[in-house]
Amino acid sequence: MPESPSTPDQLTLLRPDTGEEFAMPISDGSIRASDLRPILLGQDLPWVLSYDPGYANTASCRSDICFIDGEAGILSYRGYPIEQLANNCSFEEICLLLWDGELPDTETLDNFKQLLANESVLSADIVEMFDGFPEGAHPMSMMSAALPLLGAKYPDADNVLNAENRRTQMLRILAKCSALAALAFRRFQGLPAVGPNPDSGYAGSFLHMLLAKPGEELELSETVRKAMDALLILHADHEQNCSTSAVRSVGSSQVNPYSAVGAGCSALHGPLHGGANQAVLEMLNEIGTVDNVNVFLQSCKAGDRRLMGFGHRVYKNYDPRAKVIRDLCHEILADIKGDPRLDVAQALEQAALNDEYFSTRKLYPNVDFYSGLIYSAVGFPPEMFTVFFVVGRMPGWLAHWNEMLNDPEQRIVRPRQLYGGPELRDLPPASRRR
Repeated sequence: MPESPSTPDQLTLLRPDTGEEFAMPISDGSIRASDLRPILLGQDLPWVLSYDPGYANTASCRSDICFIDGEAGILSYRGYPIEQLANNCSFEEICLLLWDGELPDTETLDNFKQLLANESVLSADIVEMFDGFPEGAHPMSMMSAALPLLGAKYPDADNVLNAENRRTQMLRILAKCSALAALAFRRFQGLPAVGPNPDSGYAGSFLHMLLAKPGEELELSETVRKAMDALLILHADHEQNCSTSAVRSVGSSQVNPYSAVGAGCSALHGPLHGGANQAVLEMLNEIGTVDNVNVFLQSCKAGDRRLMGFGHRVYKNYDPRAKVIRDLCHEILADIKGDPRLDVAQALEQAALNDEYFSTRKLYPNVDFYSGLIYSAVGFPPEMFTVFFVVGRMPGWLAHWNEMLNDPEQRIVRPRQLYGGPELRDLPPASRRR
């Protein structure tokens, strides 16, 4: 169906067989899919549908939380550039920014930290539940199971239409998420659980639960704590990615938030979403030394290998998060110990950026390129990398869940499909079936 002359605020489609024109208002650079319904096609296809596998060009909601300009390499939370937030704010401040729309004053922040501290301890039955996981169970599988389990423990969470109750559950999930993640790590490592240390802040308490010995205080490098805080901030939100869309989709049924964020966790477990930084480490191990970088890039150009940690579905410029993480990586590896993979990573980055093959395809380093090096340097196995992603992304998931329930246009998610199966037919008797 060809386009008829359109104005900047209106798209007009012309139906050649009837001469009818259909005018659709353009708002915020989009038309409503429901405006296609008046274009009737007949009995088999009553009206025009938009077909968009993977929702690559479909806006599923309105949101005020996060903005990305992939062409310019911009990421902002509530209007603040990610570089400024990661370098100057704590994770707790970012949580309140995403939830409330503004950065908190000192009193609000202190109250929030106290509320998180009050909710950060896991009950004995939750701790015992982790003992039931098989030895060697993947930490992400444990997280995906544990988050919905909390919904059974707190049945008041089902009252999702009550704003005050939603806030209670959001605080509870955020506080306990890091404790669940630490418990999953310690179960994976065969270590006993360690309780939180709220006086060290969210990131510091998280590291304490991960790394401390029972009954002992963790001697924590400020560089490591700062790096964890920044990494959580950098992962806190990223528009309508796969896991956030999963949280919104599942949450649109008005299920409790524990089930909704559990769906997000399961989505994040997929290698196309949360597992890319592990693949980067495997790639750097394969390259081995700086001398092998050019040979490896040639094999990528030949299609024999993939250049992991470069390129992004949204960004067609340098991922702004990667710039922050690159500086953190230098700091933490200098503070802890040298890692020869950093030299390989730097050489690979420079060689790829200076290679016309990759630059013309707008393949720039993304957030996953350096984050795995940081986690590995601190001593975490690759199986934990995506778990850290869950903890960082939790305030964003909860912000979107809450925003969705406040949206008067929100309906339960129910996409259409294009059917390509057999036409209507009669059921044959068993003797005539093939």
